[in-house]
Amino acid sequence: MKIKKTFENLKISGKKALIPFVTAGDPNYDLSLEILKAISQSGADVIELGMPFSDPMADGPSIQKANERSIKNGFNMNILFKLVNEFREFDSNIPIVLMGYMNPIEAYGFDNFVGKLVDCKIDGLLIVDSPPEESSEIKEKLSKNHIDLIFLLSPTSTNDRIKMVSDIASGYVYYVSLKGVTGSKNININEVKEKIDCIKSLVNLPVGVGFGINEPDVAKKVSFLADGVIVGSKIINEIEKYHTVSSEKCIHNIKNLISSFRFAIDN
Repeated sequence: MKIKKTFENLKISGKKALIPFVTAGDPNYDLSLEILKAISQSGADVIELGMPFSDPMADGPSIQKANERSIKNGFNMNILFKLVNEFREFDSNIPIVLMGYMNPIEAYGFDNFVGKLVDCKIDGLLIVDSPPEESSEIKEKLSKNHIDLIFLLSPTSTNDRIKMVSDIASGYVYYVSLKGVTGSKNININEVKEKIDCIKSLVNLPVGVGFGINEPDVAKKVSFLADGVIVGSKIINEIEKYHTVSSEKCIHNIKNLISSFRFAIDN
């Protein structure tokens, strides 16, 4: 599987994964496609791509607005897959993880959805509101198609919960570094270290850390502890700020932002 190979290669080279998150179709189809290209050119190792949804319960204000912009422009699942296919013509190698909620997947039809994941060469799926104890059928269908099923762990996850995730997850696990929603601040590095040490003792998978990774210096600190650093709201904020000013400015800023996180993690 491509995600596993990516983490293995990074480990060999002594590097950590940079995993940017953006919402598909934000702020519109054309600019969303250019943003994906910019991310892949600027040092990302994996891309997490949010599936627009009207009620994203784990996401803070920035990503909620990104969902709203995308949906307002008529974005739907078929357009999502069109976007990924078009991006794959530009970059067929970088792993892509779709991240979202069960409702739009069920509305689309799960078997149809998995078929589209295969067609688009999607490498992983993270369903925020699908707990491990209810995901065995999903896991089976994805595994048959060599697609990783990724789960969230949080500061309140018990050892039993972590073990349960370990039994079903593949690719990597996503550790939510703080209580609250995306874009929150005040990440406590000592608390993150303690929890990651616990997770790594129970899970034989790479650990990516997200939520609260708002600055390169924070990413650098987290990279010493984890196998990957996930950056979302910081990128979304740039899109919100500049997409109405200039598409070129928006892309330029995103490239610089991703490069700054890449530099911090590597140095």
